[in-house]
Amino acid sequence: MTNGPRATTDPIAVLATGSYLPEQIVHNDEVASTTGVTDEWIVRKTGIHERRRAAPHEATSDLAAHAGRRALEQAGIHPHDLAYIVVATSTPDQPQPATAAVVQHLLGAVNAAAFDVNSVCSGFVCALTVTERLLRAEPDAHGLVIGADIYSRILDHTDRRTAILFGDGAGAAVLGPSPSGHGMLGTSLLTRGDRHELIGVPAGGSRRPASARTLAEGAHHFRMDGRGVRAFVQENLPAAVADLLTRTGLPAGAVDHFVPHQANAVMIGEVWPALGLDNAALHLELARYGNTGAASVAVTLDEIHRRGLLAEDDVVLLSGFGGGMSVGSTLLSWAPTAHAAAPRLLAAAAR
Repeated sequence: MTNGPRATTDPIAVLATGSYLPEQIVHNDEVASTTGVTDEWIVRKTGIHERRRAAPHEATSDLAAHAGRRALEQAGIHPHDLAYIVVATSTPDQPQPATAAVVQHLLGAVNAAAFDVNSVCSGFVCALTVTERLLRAEPDAHGLVIGADIYSRILDHTDRRTAILFGDGAGAAVLGPSPSGHGMLGTSLLTRGDRHELIGVPAGGSRRPASARTLAEGAHHFRMDGRGVRAFVQENLPAAVADLLTRTGLPAGAVDHFVPHQANAVMIGEVWPALGLDNAALHLELARYGNTGAASVAVTLDEIHRRGLLAEDDVVLLSGFGGGMSVGSTLLSWAPTAHAAAPRLLAAAAR
């Protein structure tokens, strides 16, 4: 009689991070010219000054693989040693196969099981949670979690409600056991399916397959009810964060860093006081990158990690929110990680 797999006794932690932002920078003036607004209006409404746009030859899997490779390099882990690759995206290369399968091939991670998670802008936190649960049962195993999106391919570039907000990018994290005792402390996932109509791409799936009519209607473009989304976030994000803190037994004052989904700086500023995170540093990178969908939390985490802003034992709160409608938050006790080599790698991430 054989025993089942032995569960790891060490917490699962973020061991390394990586990101990739496409080379092309799209400034507000270019976006303003197609949407009928001004640079000043975009900054005042969103806090965004510029965003990145994928090159014509780049697909979501390409961005994801670049980010994943940088995280693996930082961790000192060979792709062959990965047990899982989980890609969070709502802009896959194609309806099937999973974008993660393509990423596995690009990385040469031949031993990794690979699959996608689509929870829109909450996707990275959801993917972290799934991967952490899988790794608990496998001592010494490692997983690669990637958030990646190319929203520029699904936007109506004349729609000021959406075209001004989004950029393209990918961010990644390597997860594995942490002998230091630091790691993921808890996660809260929430879905309000009754509000699913606030964000989405109406056509292209089984309910409204692609047709000449859906193309003429512009039904394959991303659409969003901005006011409804703002109300959803104000109603649900503070409660979700409070619930997570209660369940992990941590007071709000123990949180050192807050990394939210980079949706809109004005909206985040409005909800920030209700979170009660008075001792936490609020990290925003959307002025340079815009809203990069499932990548945004991961990209921001990589930025602050490589700048040396995260110290061992810091409590980090990651929160994603978006289509579904969904909210995903996770608390981390920051583990010792590989040296970030910030100047060299930040320069590489900008290429």
